[in-house]
Amino acid sequence: MSDAITRLKQEAVEGARINQLSEIDASGSYYNEGIGKDGPFDRLREECGVFGVFGYGDAAALTYYGLHTLQHRGEESCGICASDGNEFAYHRGMGLVKEVFDKDRLMSMKGDRAIGHVRYSTSGDSRLANAQPLVFKTRDGELSVATNGNIVNAPAIRRELEKKGSIFQTTSDTEVIAHLIARSDADLVTAAKEALRQLVGGFAFLIMTNERLLVASDPHGLRPISMGRIGDAYIFSSETCALDAVGAEFIRAIEPGELLVFDAMGFRSERFASVERRALCAMEFIYFARPDSHMHDVNLHTARKRMGKELAKESFVEADIVSGVPDSSISAAIGYAEQAGIPYEMGMIKSKYSGRTFIQPSQELREQGVKMKLSAVRSVVEGKRVVLIDDSIVRGTTSRRIVTMLREAGATEVHLRIASPPFKYPCFYGIDTPDTSDLIASNHSVEEICKIVGADSLAFLSKEGTVQAIGGSFTQEKNNGLCMACFDKDYPTEHIPLSKIASETVC
Repeated sequence: MSDAITRLKQEAVEGARINQLSEIDASGSYYNEGIGKDGPFDRLREECGVFGVFGYGDAAALTYYGLHTLQHRGEESCGICASDGNEFAYHRGMGLVKEVFDKDRLMSMKGDRAIGHVRYSTSGDSRLANAQPLVFKTRDGELSVATNGNIVNAPAIRRELEKKGSIFQTTSDTEVIAHLIARSDADLVTAAKEALRQLVGGFAFLIMTNERLLVASDPHGLRPISMGRIGDAYIFSSETCALDAVGAEFIRAIEPGELLVFDAMGFRSERFASVERRALCAMEFIYFARPDSHMHDVNLHTARKRMGKELAKESFVEADIVSGVPDSSISAAIGYAEQAGIPYEMGMIKSKYSGRTFIQPSQELREQGVKMKLSAVRSVVEGKRVVLIDDSIVRGTTSRRIVTMLREAGATEVHLRIASPPFKYPCFYGIDTPDTSDLIASNHSVEEICKIVGADSLAFLSKEGTVQAIGGSFTQEKNNGLCMACFDKDYPTEHIPLSKIASETVC
């Protein structure tokens, strides 16, 4: 038995006092065991996605399909907690939704309400004890919590709670709200409001007991969550694509600072905070969300096409073909090609079966791992001047490998165009970003980055062009109601650890 499997078994035993964790299969590793934070791709990672159901007969199965649709938001661990009104049935595991759950498992999870979660670890370790939903035994009964986002002041709250006797079972910041609720003498709704008011950060919470389901969005709406309906049942999801997948009718997005309460009496909308500066994460539009999702009344594919068109207006270059880095940059590449009048071609192919590439023991094998996931189409790019569209540059390592790959396939010129502004500052609201020292755009000028990645030319979409292209229903608010802090350091909340942000940048 591998050390990793042994470690996970030990952690399962340690966490059993709170959560009835399932036995880890000793016959093999989970999908992305050992991937770490420094694989051969430097793509940004969303922390997680949530899906909830209230009033649907087979809630666990519906949640399974919802989580499967949200799999792109987290491939590290997943879980479902269901309730029949009397007791919880729950299961969590490391790996993909289809690996963690099977038909027998889902059939055993009875109830008409459920919450589910898919996760990457940005706050807290990558281990089973941190997989969500978290489940707790309290003096008032069982409590389950799932969240998308990150609580900036969680460490400070955790220290205060520990001084008062709270014992934490995980390193996840999500556990903080459970302790705040459990320590309150007030009823669940009042306790939840009091707890939510203490939190600073970006979050979308699903909180469930055997009697109620609560849904909450942070006062800035940094992390997305929407509500849909199937008959008399209500559905909640980080993205509308999952509502579509289960046949739910979209109703609306949860408002910043709003708390929805669902119980036997129906549902009601309350507020735990006033709407502060609205600031939905711009990276949802640029990279994270699926192109068939809608946010701020905008279709993501349409927004990305407009970003590509605006990029072509700002940084046109003579070329033979336009190609996008699969998959998130395809929409922007199509938009660029349409605006520039240059043919769009499939110059790169992404394997659907390679999965995330494991860290390998040698640099040569690491490079081979990249080629297993992405490959250039020689017959398309050979002898051509290529405009390559990508959504962002983080460390620059991926861009350098892709440019090299195109040149090796015979491209005579590679002009790199990025459909977002330079990513200069870390995110503290639920995106796994490195410190400023590791962000290439925070330490190098555009000209220097161009040389580092080996492109013939490089240009980024301006902040103004990004905001204008995304559009949306909040054009009267700052940045059209978007958070652009990773581009301009204008964080919408307080308590940001500024020591991790460089005071000056080169460009």
